[in-house]
Amino acid sequence: MLIGYVSDERFVALPDVVLEFIGASGESWDVRSRASGAVHLDLPPGEYRVVLQKPGYGAKFSRVTVPAPTPYHFRLLSDGLLGYAWPKWVRSGEASEFRVHSVEPYKLELWRYGWQPEFVRALGWHDEHGPRAVMQITPDGDYTQTGAEWNKVGYTNSVHSQHVAGPARSGLYYFRASTASGRQFSFPWIVAPAHPTAKMAVLASNFTWNAYNNFGGRSNYIHADGLPPTPTINARAELKRYSDTGFFTWGADHYPPLSFDRPEPFNHIDFAEQITDPIEGRQACHLAPAEWRLLGWLERRGFAYDYFAETQLDDGTLDLSQYRVLVLAVHPEYWTPRMYSRVKRWVFEEGGRLVYLGGNGLNCAVELLPTGAALHHNGKIAGLDVAGLGGYESRYAMRDESEANLLGCVFTPAGAMTGAPYRVLDASHWAFAGTGLKTGDTFGEKCLHMRCPGGASGHETDKVSPHSPSTVRVIARGLNPDNGGADMLTFSTPSGGEVFSVGSINFVASLPVDETVSRITENVLRRFLS
Repeated sequence: MLIGYVSDERFVALPDVVLEFIGASGESWDVRSRASGAVHLDLPPGEYRVVLQKPGYGAKFSRVTVPAPTPYHFRLLSDGLLGYAWPKWVRSGEASEFRVHSVEPYKLELWRYGWQPEFVRALGWHDEHGPRAVMQITPDGDYTQTGAEWNKVGYTNSVHSQHVAGPARSGLYYFRASTASGRQFSFPWIVAPAHPTAKMAVLASNFTWNAYNNFGGRSNYIHADGLPPTPTINARAELKRYSDTGFFTWGADHYPPLSFDRPEPFNHIDFAEQITDPIEGRQACHLAPAEWRLLGWLERRGFAYDYFAETQLDDGTLDLSQYRVLVLAVHPEYWTPRMYSRVKRWVFEEGGRLVYLGGNGLNCAVELLPTGAALHHNGKIAGLDVAGLGGYESRYAMRDESEANLLGCVFTPAGAMTGAPYRVLDASHWAFAGTGLKTGDTFGEKCLHMRCPGGASGHETDKVSPHSPSTVRVIARGLNPDNGGADMLTFSTPSGGEVFSVGSINFVASLPVDETVSRITENVLRRFLS
């Protein structure tokens, strides 16, 4: 009889897990999972307490009913060091709980990330009298939808409270966890101001962070339409992403939600990393580690800002009427219609100034659920070009309108996964003041983005479209292949609003190291703030 499967936090099959099934009267049966993670055992009908053990993974208890309509998915968590704050975004003075998984005592510190990481406070050593007592467990089944729910089991005593109040100063904070054996892990915390303190607000792209987070075995890119019936044995051989030439990531009718209540390994920043260091790896270059480069640069150049999560724009915590400038950065791909309509009204009717220092932004509509999960409205599409999108310019346009109406540009696949400098098209524009650039010159050759090296225009790039406002003025364009360079542009609105867009994920990774990119951005911000 097939009882179910055992898998880890990546939904990879775990062989040779020892399972003991204990019946209501105390009798027990033991079995080991097979190479596929499958658990086969003939059991009398009834309810069972199940004990699971495997070296290198945390032991746990589960409960199952036999028989069941579908195979049960037991989930184990590998030994290691991980963590996250919950909630992941607060205002100054509001508390978050730190949720850390460790199989040995760990030390925790809080740091603020500006031009240089700044130590804020020590949060002590954490362990318990029991063995491996700061080890977390994950729920069984697909907890990407419902959350990892760490600190839920065994944290009933208020003495064990692990809460920290948001510091008075807004910004990007990181918890740093470390152990005596040398393990290290850092995780971000977005602290918005209790009250406005600056004329400029900067948004963290935390909807994007969540969309790419595959902890638990799913993201909006791997198993976006739900976990398959059996855990993965060999990804290249099994996942349609790799094995099916006709497969496209978003070809389903429905996409289950993705919970924010999960650790985000892709957002880890090495403790020794400095802001001018290359951004290594496949994911860090477009998530929080890349966004840190903007925040540090702002502080280095003397720009005051208040920092907010995108979710705080959605829920109204960020009151745009109190700000002159709003900055979006790196890869703000997923937005709610409520966010979009509010920002568009602010720019077109209230004179707001929008600075878009990213690429592939506002490309897909999401919905923030009361459960703390995001529902991604990807649609059923065959590609990300207009033909694959059924005549629309983006996934967002399928539900509302093209984001080019607000940003002046929209992502197209041309030039994707390449990096290149920009070429000046209109050197008379005020954004180039003091740079010495002439029409035809190039800039943005230096860039910290190591996934798609080559320049400030890259990774994914946006271009003007028929839906761009008629007042759009393209002042530079990336030299990426296949006419795939990012369009750098500006336009104004009758209310006095203005928009500056760079159309490139790579752009912010050039700010700390390319003086011309830095000067252009400084020109824009000083004009918009005036």
